[in-house]
Formats: sequence, structure tokens, C-alpha cells
Amino acid sequence: MYPIGTPGRPWTSADVDSWRALQAPVRSYAADVLTAVERLGTRYDVLQYGTAGGHPLRALRSRDWRADEPAALVTGGVHGYETSGVLGALRFAEEEAGRPNLLVAPCVSPWAHERVQRWNADAVDPNRSFRTASPTPEAAALTALVDELDVPWLVHVDLHETTDTDESEFRPALAARDGVAFVPGHIPDGFYLVDDSANPQPAFQQAIIAAVAEVTHIAPADEHGEIIGSPVVAPGVIEYDFAKLGLCAGITGARFTTTTEVYPDSPRATPEQCTAAQVAAARAALQYAAAHTG
Repeated sequence: MYPIGTPGRPWTSADVDSWRALQAPVRSYAADVLTAVERLGTRYDVLQYGTAGGHPLRALRSRDWRADEPAALVTGGVHGYETSGVLGALRFAEEEAGRPNLLVAPCVSPWAHERVQRWNADAVDPNRSFRTASPTPEAAALTALVDELDVPWLVHVDLHETTDTDESEFRPALAARDGVAFVPGHIPDGFYLVDDSANPQPAFQQAIIAAVAEVTHIAPADEHGEIIGSPVVAPGVIEYDFAKLGLCAGITGARFTTTTEVYPDSPRATPEQCTAAQVAAARAALQYAAAHTG
């Protein structure tokens, strides 16, 4: 039984307060992210697009930004505990400095990053909150930035992880918060992608899978032909409806969109491989999109 709340009853505001009181910072957003963003500011325009949880939200935008040209967005840290998403976004920005019309938001959820958490300070999942009248400042601020830039978005890559703590902590917490029974699941061993079921781009997803397979292993389907409860539509690929679920990867309306999922707890993958896989995925996505536009 989860230690907060009453079984069968959704959390009250007092339960949320109790949960928040347990979430102590264990790492520094300023040291991990803002320092790197400041360093990259010599090659990018640094945009402060809002605040959340007492932290400034910053993004990197290409210096030669053109409002009439196709643009690409790479996001990381929508879930604060997904470390390689943040590190991968920052490394990608460093390696791809000079690429035109690139926007990188490396850590969408600073409060959660510091506490290695999935939710924000109000026990709300930012990656179910990218919708009109968003309940989270993290999602609302990024959505407003995308809308304000008003460019023809071509590609969006949202960098995530699936970890053992999804099963040991975050899914049990979700069940407790919502007052429902926890149903155990399965954590896939390897990298996989989530495509948009409302705008599937199978060749795009497979180009990313091929690039990542040179860095780390791809998650196989389970005995039911699924990954985390969803049918595998191609090797290493499942589908969600991005807009319906309020997922970050759906905010631009771009033609080419994907959510990456790295498995950092695998005995077959190192932290460096996980970060490199995120970079490889983002690079392959932008290369494929550029080659198939016209």
C-alpha cells in the first residue's frame, strides 16, 4: 500500500501537501542546467519563457531564427527524473549549434528535476497537461512559447526514459493519488519510441530506431506483442494519441513528432549510452525530416 492517502479515495489537498513534504531536493537545476544553458548562450539566443516551482524556464534558440522557415523543437526533462532526456537535449544543443531554426528546451520541469520526480509540485504530471488551460505552469509556459514563436513547425522530439521506478514508485503513487487499485505492469528492457496515432509517421520512426540501434539495444515486444500495454506497430514503436492525452510531443502540430523512451536501468546500457541514444534519436529525426520535406 502506498504510504500517502486512503485506499479507494483520491488524494485530498492535505495528502498532496504530505506528498510534497517528502520531496527533498537531491540535485541542482542551476548547476545541472542553467550553467550549461549560460555556456551555450554564446552560440544561441537564450529565452526565458516563464517560471515554475520558483525556477526560471529557459530555452535555446538558433541565432539565425527565421519565422518563415520550418523549425525543429527538442525537449527534455518534462519528467524531472528522466536524466538522459535533460543531458541528451543539452548535448544535442552543443553538438548542433549553428543549425538554423532549432529550439531546445532542455529541462521543462525544474522542480521535478531537482527531486528526481515525475510530477510537479502539485502532484500533477506535466506530460498529461499540454492542453488548453493547462493545470501545470511547466506545460502552459512551453505551450505559450511555441505559440508565440508562430513558425511552421516541422519536427518535435521529446526525450524521455522508462525506468524501474516507474513500476516501484510512480505508478503506485498514481494509483494512490487517483484512489484506484495499482495493477502491476512490465518495464521493457531497451529503447523504444511513441508515435502519434493521429498522425503516424512509420518511416520516420524507423529511421530513428535504426540510428539508435547503433548506440544501444531496442526494446522487444512482450509475450502479448506489446510494450507497456500498447501494441507494437513496428520494431521498437508503439502509438499514443498525443493531443488527446495532453502529451508534450503534440504541442507543435509538426508533421514529424516522436517521444523517445530510454531504459537506464538495463544491465546492457550505461548512462553514457542512454545520453548518446537521445542525441542519436534527435539527430536522426531532424535529418529525416529535412530530407523528406518538400
